[in-house]
Amino acid sequence: MLLSVVVPCMNEEDSLPALVERLIAATDAWSDDTEILLVDDGSTDDTWDGICLQSQKHPRVRGLKLSTNRGHQVALTAGLMAATGERIFMLDADLQDPPELLSDMMAMMDRGYDVVYGRRSERKGESWFKKLTAHGFYRILNRLSDVPIPNDTGDFRLVNRRVLNAVLDMPERARFMRGMFAWAGFRQIGIEYVRDPRVAGETKYPMSKMIRLAFDALSSFSIKPLQIATRLAFLTLIVAALMLVYVFWSLILYNTVAGWASTVLVISFFSGIQLLTLGIMGEYLGRLYIEAKGRPLFFIDEQVGGVVENTPETMSKQA
Repeated sequence: MLLSVVVPCMNEEDSLPALVERLIAATDAWSDDTEILLVDDGSTDDTWDGICLQSQKHPRVRGLKLSTNRGHQVALTAGLMAATGERIFMLDADLQDPPELLSDMMAMMDRGYDVVYGRRSERKGESWFKKLTAHGFYRILNRLSDVPIPNDTGDFRLVNRRVLNAVLDMPERARFMRGMFAWAGFRQIGIEYVRDPRVAGETKYPMSKMIRLAFDALSSFSIKPLQIATRLAFLTLIVAALMLVYVFWSLILYNTVAGWASTVLVISFFSGIQLLTLGIMGEYLGRLYIEAKGRPLFFIDEQVGGVVENTPETMSKQA
């Protein structure tokens, strides 16, 4: 198999027909050597039925259904582990990232690049708040991360088998795939494109999941939050020392003034710093606990279409 297309799907029944139609057209030049792998991430609508229908209509369409919702990054990982192609093209099911860019990406890979990723030059159909937070997220991440991650990129990319095998060798459970591909290295290049609005449905990344993804990214590729916590601890010690000097100086000059407001303010300040430091340490400790359990990332409930080389049992053990 030359080309595998991997698409995580979560409640995307409305966008599936358009998605498959455009993917079939985009991969037509390699139709005899292409598989389209749709991964149902525990959808609560008729997404799986739609995947089965598309598999019946188009022989190159395969489907995997996870046993429950595991999140976008794990669903993407499941599809990547099941992919059999020498080149792997990944995108989301909402068609905000144009499948038609595949031919340009394939041409760049023919020139010797191992990874060709899409970089968003414009984001249509998104609120100013989403654009602002997304812009800031990548800049802050690169400022704190130990690994340079290209700005304004997502999981929309084409990689070769060598790079994919390197990424799949990374065993962590909190997976930030775009960061993992950046960490793997090799020859990478970006292609700019305009990101379109969603074709159908609603976004599956509300603010709470975006914040979770952001912290996963920071904690997976940087220990600077821990260093920041240490610096905050030293800062509070300096402030405490200065306040101690002030208190003794006031006693010497008999300039003491009774008041509860300043006391409450000081206690709140130090308590906030301590809780913040403990919270950051707790996040890292919690990730160590999750990693130590070594549970599989996912289990496959059903699969449809194509010849499957990676069985559900094998993929569960590999995860």
